[in-house]
Amino acid sequence: MANFPTHIVVGTIVAGSLATLTLAADVIAPENLVAVTLAGSLGSVLPDIDLKDSRPSRALFAGLAVFFSFALLFHFAPHLSIAEMWILWLGSLLFVRYGLHTTFHRLTNHRGVWHSWIAGLASAFATVIIFYYVFDRPDGVAWLAGGFLLIGFLTHLILDEIYSVDVLGNYIKKSFGTAFKPYDKRNLPGSALMAAAAVGLLFLTPSFSTFYDGITSRPMWTALNSRLLPTDGWFGVVMDRSLIARRQSNDPGAPVTGSLPAASTAAPAAGAASEPPPSDVPAP
Repeated sequence: MANFPTHIVVGTIVAGSLATLTLAADVIAPENLVAVTLAGSLGSVLPDIDLKDSRPSRALFAGLAVFFSFALLFHFAPHLSIAEMWILWLGSLLFVRYGLHTTFHRLTNHRGVWHSWIAGLASAFATVIIFYYVFDRPDGVAWLAGGFLLIGFLTHLILDEIYSVDVLGNYIKKSFGTAFKPYDKRNLPGSALMAAAAVGLLFLTPSFSTFYDGITSRPMWTALNSRLLPTDGWFGVVMDRSLIARRQSNDPGAPVTGSLPAASTAAPAAGAASEPPPSDVPAP
């Protein structure tokens, strides 16, 4: 299996590539794009949540503990005293970070149910629900975040399968086939529960139509295709001399990026006095 830094790097590259396309398509606001990209990075390490004493597991449960403790605090704060708010916040924080973390690892095995497609779908649907109902994002943004997380999740599974093949040693490790799978054959009851959870979460998600209409929009894909490669030179530097000449002929006074006009063709400065033509008539 790939190690934690590898999953982080590859997941960030995949999420960043998707974010670049989303930014070029101009379909969501930049502040929403940051949160959506983070969801993709989270998905790239999420399958290792069932790895006991792993950094992804500890980091994820710590983040969930902070999130749920403050969510409960902000929800019940108007009805509680300061002492009660302290107890509620600290109690929920410790319960999720240590109690739920310990219980979860007693019930799961690494590369089990969480290393499957149905777990990725359930996690994606949960992300859509959190973005829509908790973060109060539009339904299209929520579904985009779920899509980013699912792609990151599947990237993790594929990367683990790739690392199961020792190319230099010309052999396949025993772990091959245990990462990228639709469900866990060794734990059919757990897989059934995960599938039921995915279906239940799907019914709680907002409408899919806005997201579907956005990603299937022909003008959006046409705009992306037109922006795929630069037309006036890479990074604004014009390298085509014919293009430079056309620009100068259209507007001789306009500066051309990446080129300097020759001294002989430079236009005289505005307002400069021109010398009178020579005359053979002597001055009186």
